[in-house]
Amino acid sequence: MMSERHILQQAAALHVAPQSIAIGNDLVHLPDFVHSLTPQFIRHSFTEPEIAYCEQFSDKTLRYASTWAAKEAVYKAIKQVDENIKIWWKGIEIHRDKPQGKPSVCVRKLTTPLEFNLTISHDGAYVWALAMCLHHKPDIS
Repeated sequence: MMSERHILQQAAALHVAPQSIAIGNDLVHLPDFVHSLTPQFIRHSFTEPEIAYCEQFSDKTLRYASTWAAKEAVYKAIKQVDENIKIWWKGIEIHRDKPQGKPSVCVRKLTTPLEFNLTISHDGAYVWALAMCLHHKPDIS
């Protein structure tokens, strides 16, 4: 069996950066979420661009729930990479270039370089988000 060091050396020879993958997900039940969606919760949890995105729709609750699920999923993925990373809800921002566009992630004040892939889905009373975090490990060869 090859050692981790040997695998990393082979990856370096192929010019492929070694990386780890962390996954986070979250499921929101809309009938329960609506009770949490107070003005104070919105102010403390969402950034101005996220609020502007959610407020442009007639069903704002669904948009806030999907953004919240995405933030939770990203948070969980980050904690898989390093449980000591300190991050606040407004430090994770979910972007969409257009109203029905692909979501992307911006994490402020993060010293560890991370890349994210994010998907959000909703059906009936549920919203689900899945975040994949790619963490490039330092070369130890």
